Amino acid sequence: MTTPSTRSFADVRQALLDRKELALVDVREEAPFAQAHPLFAVNIPLSKLELEVFPRIPRRDTAITLYDDGEGLAQVALQRLQALGYSDVRLLEGGLQGWREAGGELFIDVNVPSKAFGELVEHHRATPSLAAEEVKALLDSDADVVVLDARRYDEYQTMSIPGGISVPGAELVLRARELAPDPNTRIIVNCAGRTRSIIGTQSLVNAGLPNQINALRNGTIGWLLAGQTLDHGQNRRFAAVNEQTRETASADARKVADRAKVKRASRADLQRWQAEASRTTYLFDVRTPEEFAKGHLPGARSTP
Repeated sequence: MTTPSTRSFADVRQALLDRKELALVDVREEAPFAQAHPLFAVNIPLSKLELEVFPRIPRRDTAITLYDDGEGLAQVALQRLQALGYSDVRLLEGGLQGWREAGGELFIDVNVPSKAFGELVEHHRATPSLAAEEVKALLDSDADVVVLDARRYDEYQTMSIPGGISVPGAELVLRARELAPDPNTRIIVNCAGRTRSIIGTQSLVNAGLPNQINALRNGTIGWLLAGQTLDHGQNRRFAAVNEQTRETASADARKVADRAKVKRASRADLQRWQAEASRTTYLFDVRTPEEFAKGHLPGARSTP
């Protein structure tokens, strides 16, 4: 049996520093992955490999590095990926332990880069937040407050803050004005934990809404830990916005993007990137699933 090729910690680190395209894939299940993994590793469990790998790594000659923690899963995954047509698949030298021994840092939890970004935003922008007990007191006192749930609609339906309305994060700046037209109405943004409520709250603050806006600190998890009851199976959603609201929200969003120096691409740019054989381009459509279903650009993925 041929010994599989490997990549070292130094190889992967240098590729990251050089901003080369790569996929560092942990093929264990999510629970052990969440206990320890490199920062930019992605989790595609061996049990779901054939289901998930094509949409996540669409280019068959992507440099893929697989690892486990000595269970032998990576070797099996390598053989399966090669059978599926992937041509540049190697094992991480020494697996997870090899990464650790080479001086590589390991991280706990899932979605670590985005969660770290949320914490950075809150720290630098002093994003306002309220504890679960404070929000419940406002709701119990019939205060002028609206709760906007920034998660996907299916997550909202699983569990939600009583009275909360589903407004997935990319919709907040567009929809919040009509859901809280009175500037005296306080807006509470929640998610399951912290990140999306922080980013959603800061997005509304940055967009210049006159309302008092707060994140629900620690989201639905914090709500439960405070001994409070969640709703289940709710279907409160936003209505269509009028044209004036759409124009105002669009202008505000553009101002925020310009201040942040967000680059803009033309359709020709997109087509050129999509035609590149040596680089993967992901096209995300952040509108609602219903809008996506009515029509979208070729190759787009619905990511509300």
